[in-house]
Amino acid sequence: MTANILGAGAVVWRRRRGGAVEVAVVHRPKYDDWSLPKGKLDPGETPMVAAVREVAEETGLNTRLGRYLGSVTYPVPGHRKLKRVDYWVATINDGEFTSNSEVDELHWYNLDGVMGALSYPMDRSIIRQFLRHPPDTETLLLVRHAKAGRRDRLSSPDDDERPLDKTGRAQAMALVPSLMAFGPTEVSAAPVQRCVQTVEPLAEALDVSIAAEPLLTETAYAAGPDAALKRVRQLVSPGAVPVICSQGKVIPPLLAEWAEIDGVTLPPARNRKGTVWVLSVAHGRLVAADHLDRSLRER
Repeated sequence: MTANILGAGAVVWRRRRGGAVEVAVVHRPKYDDWSLPKGKLDPGETPMVAAVREVAEETGLNTRLGRYLGSVTYPVPGHRKLKRVDYWVATINDGEFTSNSEVDELHWYNLDGVMGALSYPMDRSIIRQFLRHPPDTETLLLVRHAKAGRRDRLSSPDDDERPLDKTGRAQAMALVPSLMAFGPTEVSAAPVQRCVQTVEPLAEALDVSIAAEPLLTETAYAAGPDAALKRVRQLVSPGAVPVICSQGKVIPPLLAEWAEIDGVTLPPARNRKGTVWVLSVAHGRLVAADHLDRSLRER
């Protein structure tokens, strides 16, 4: 059964002096429960944007998302409706908790105590997913370019110069808030006009230039797939969140090869234009991959 109500939340974590990891648990006086911060999507929001907003509203903490932790679906008491809530790992940028109308207490629990602190089994299932990998993974966002104009209407014989069409330009603009939820720091693209144009709105929002990645064109990838994968892995580094835009004949085989090397099972994905892969890397190894397709369209 399809959920009638959509929500989003996060496992917000911090590392104490000495290295111990702690997780934020909030008390909601309306329900007198202890839970992970979460809330309903506003009209027009994607789950990623809602997760960051709800965490900020409930905890006062500004965060950036990382690894996807899955979802829980449950009936809404008193209604013939189901609610689906998607969760991500969230790292704190800044902020401080202040009691508010929704949340009157926030407690930090170490990993030994957090399970017992939570009121609901579904929150504990999300914590179990959180514990599968280190919390401080590096994130790489791999974007397939948005929709472009038809080849037979291109004035130039060079297909690399084919620009985005009206739908593609709208897709590029719509990607910005969802990508910003992950705290991107740098932007690059295959030197193909539709790839560059897809990430131009994001680069403008970040006030950064777009770096060219010639190994990630379809032609270059076909000639040297190993070199392309090596280059993508080089772009992953502590403290950076790179966004890379490439093409449809590059992304699926590149990810399949990377996943096979590091033993990761990729989720089913159609790799449609204007969609995003969120890749989580720990100690140089790919540990998780999430495809933002459905989430970008539930608006």
